[in-house]
Amino acid sequence: MDKELRVICGDSIEELKKLSDNSVRLVVTDPPYNLNKNYGNNQDKLEFNEYLDFSRKWLGEAKRVLTDDGTIYVFMGMRYISYIFTILEQELGMTFNSWITWYYTQGIGKTKGFSPRHDDILMFTKHPKKFVFHLDDIRVPQKFYRSVNNMRGANPGNVWEFSHMHYCNKNRKHHPTQKPEGLFERMILASSDPGDTVLDPFVGSGTALRVCQQTGRKGIGIDVNPEYIAMVKERLSTPFSGFDSIDERMKRVPNDLNDAKIREEYIKNHIEWFLKNHPDAIIEFLEEVRQKYGNKMAETGQLDFFNLFDECKEPLEGYGHISTNSQNDVDMFPQTNWH
Repeated sequence: MDKELRVICGDSIEELKKLSDNSVRLVVTDPPYNLNKNYGNNQDKLEFNEYLDFSRKWLGEAKRVLTDDGTIYVFMGMRYISYIFTILEQELGMTFNSWITWYYTQGIGKTKGFSPRHDDILMFTKHPKKFVFHLDDIRVPQKFYRSVNNMRGANPGNVWEFSHMHYCNKNRKHHPTQKPEGLFERMILASSDPGDTVLDPFVGSGTALRVCQQTGRKGIGIDVNPEYIAMVKERLSTPFSGFDSIDERMKRVPNDLNDAKIREEYIKNHIEWFLKNHPDAIIEFLEEVRQKYGNKMAETGQLDFFNLFDECKEPLEGYGHISTNSQNDVDMFPQTNWH
């Protein structure tokens, strides 16, 4: 396993106490929601005040290990999220930044009442103004080309749609609350730099560490279940074939790329900016470019693009077998002149 990634088996609070002050740039975690879920060697079932005390303790330790410019993202269900908010803001003195809603199309079915289709994520910072946030690394493509922002895209907003990790998904692990990698990718890219240490004190299936591995971050994951620790280690040793989920907007092709030169530049940049860790999506994006602009590109002498697209399909489909430990950059358009 990558030496920059630490997987620790033990009680989260006790293991957090062993970490040094100001040693972690980012905490991203999906703690137990206290909904009586079975996590193998432990049951997620505490009395109300016991759960709040448990939350208070681990959140306090998380704040302590954060650097002064650090950030924490906490997943939480509706039953306790207001209490977690109060602990972070009123008791720990952290600064609220964003309340993010993760919307998914599949969820638990109900026959009486409305089926849940979202989870929520709280983003708090240790300092009110001095914290890391890389908007350019997490922008989403716009529906129409805008030269004023150098084509880089828009803020993704605070409602994020990612598919749920359904049990039929080929990447699904034996964990009851596995979260999609694309979700963690956005938070980690936004709130840390390559080489920073990212902590997940409830690492579960290892999604946070997998994203750290592929984006050049150091990672620390803690879990009390040794079976999950073994699962995480196995996951980190498997070949990388792209993150298992993506915001569908990342594959969006702007509707008004009518200028040949701008279109050429945009297509190249789109892949680098939005699809670096999503090879399957690159293929879909290029196919949509073919469908939307094929005739125009033929008129402007850019037919070489389609030959290049077909040549790229095979290496992209085998993209994940190049490396297991580092982010892979694919030069989609080497020495190509489309004019």
